[in-house]
Amino acid sequence: MNFDELKQKALSLPYEPGVYLMKDQTDKVIYVGKAKKLKNRVSQYFQDTGSHTPKTRMMVSKIHHFDVIVAASEFEALVLECSLIKRHMPKYNILLKDDKGYPYIRLNMKDAYPKLSLASKLSNDGALYFGPYGSRGVTNSLIDAIERTFRLPTCAKNFPRDVGKGRPCLNYHMNQCGGWCQEGKTQQEFKAIMEQVRSVLGGDYKAVAQDIRAQMLAASDNLDFELAARLRDRFNAVTSLGQKQLVTAGNLADTDVIGYGETETKACFAILHFRNGNLLDKEYEILSIPDDKQAAVASLTKQYYLSRGLAPKRILMGMDMEDRELFARLLTEQSGRNTKILIPQRGENVRLVELANKNAYEEAQRVTGKEEKTSGALSLLGKMLSMEPPGRIESYDISNISGTDIVASMVVFKDGKPHKSDYKKFKLEGMDGQDDYGSMRQVLQRRFLHYKAQDKGFSEKPDLLLIDGGVNHANVAVEVLKELELDFPVFGMVKDDRHRTRALVTPQAQEISIDTNPYVFSLIGNIQEETHRFAITYHRKLRTKRLRYSQLDEITGIGPKRKQDLLKTFGSISAISGASIEELERILPRDAAASVYHYFHTEGKK
Repeated sequence: MNFDELKQKALSLPYEPGVYLMKDQTDKVIYVGKAKKLKNRVSQYFQDTGSHTPKTRMMVSKIHHFDVIVAASEFEALVLECSLIKRHMPKYNILLKDDKGYPYIRLNMKDAYPKLSLASKLSNDGALYFGPYGSRGVTNSLIDAIERTFRLPTCAKNFPRDVGKGRPCLNYHMNQCGGWCQEGKTQQEFKAIMEQVRSVLGGDYKAVAQDIRAQMLAASDNLDFELAARLRDRFNAVTSLGQKQLVTAGNLADTDVIGYGETETKACFAILHFRNGNLLDKEYEILSIPDDKQAAVASLTKQYYLSRGLAPKRILMGMDMEDRELFARLLTEQSGRNTKILIPQRGENVRLVELANKNAYEEAQRVTGKEEKTSGALSLLGKMLSMEPPGRIESYDISNISGTDIVASMVVFKDGKPHKSDYKKFKLEGMDGQDDYGSMRQVLQRRFLHYKAQDKGFSEKPDLLLIDGGVNHANVAVEVLKELELDFPVFGMVKDDRHRTRALVTPQAQEISIDTNPYVFSLIGNIQEETHRFAITYHRKLRTKRLRYSQLDEITGIGPKRKQDLLKTFGSISAISGASIEELERILPRDAAASVYHYFHTEGKK
């Protein structure tokens, strides 16, 4: 179907709730959506495509045809949408990479040497399953604790095949394994240990602890104090492990908190699990930055809980869901426990959402490389300025004190990084007193006249000009470019009371705030600081040179070589002025030394 045919089909749909399935030319489902009114929602895709996000435009361009399923209610449409997304895993839906259910611990006592393993779901395979547990992190930590407590093998050896083959591993020597690969250990002994593991996982850790205690006392009576000490340690470990198992097994979090955070190029969906106010665990999913954050968080939340079949009593979210109440009802019906989804506005719950958001941001930050951060900041800057991401940015600043030693700097950033070989410094010519606008005009004229002449070091064109100052400074740049028949994007850098660039301003006086975006704020701040540093360094160099040499220039008989000798020996004008005639005569002829001495002492020019 062509675009017009798709549009006509959408306009013919009923004003009923339902689900729509967008398909490509191979009949593959590429997107599944839910609608309160199918006609209104589906027809939006084929109206003004210019208002769509880039991802939506791409998806619409791939649609060859679509199907709809009318539902009896919006709730039924929600159930159907979730089911179809899980079945088809459409390319343009936001998807969880891991949509497995709550984990269990699997133990098959029929095996010759039973082992503990994590299982995503129950299976009718004759094995024992314990749980479910709140997350994979909790489950794996419990398995590790059991293996340490009962000194179970964690190596890759296959039992009983590898019994008696080779030396025991490091875990045995660290007293973390019972050495079941060695001769003298029987299968019956191992099965007895695993029966104790089974009891602990089943919640009957007290019986296991009592049995171990009885063995410990018997060993003590037999004066086998080494065995008694090992059994004492196991007794303490089993008691602690059993208490942990009672807290963990079958007890999911009573409150989950949904968090979202993003960097320049990565986003993270995170869930913090709480029980009785205590943080149990964290799970997260890294994804590309979505076009619609709220829709992405809603979609991931649905997939997360529906795939697990269970939900906590409360789910706290920082972003609302369009069908929040319907989804809470679906979770309640599915899990058999009343679940509420809340958007906190104040108090402790707001702090929990902020904590979840912070965790999400930190995870996204962790997986975002330095290059990606810079690239993302440039992309964001381009969007804010309605232009392509700038590859070459030139920034200009004027530096002087009371109109003396007026200099300017041109700093270049390429792909977000300082490109120092392209830096330029200008000593202003013919300026009578302080005139920032006149100074900026001269600098830009000189720079772009060199550009038009394609002189070495000036031949590259900028993608963006940043001028230190406000709208008037930006307009000076625009006037210069217009006179030279050039056209480059120009923005002024507006500072806050702490001398940091808080906004960019167009020549038309439109301010574009950057202090609310940390990535762009950091990039522009670095450029502004580097431009100012380069200008002030050059200004200080000229000023120091002028001050250091001006007084010596007035003394008869002191030329460049003798100035250099004096400064090299004494280090400063102040030290020269305080030198005795004898000290001066050590490096100067008698007449020259007398001239210097009398200049600073007879004329009183200290």
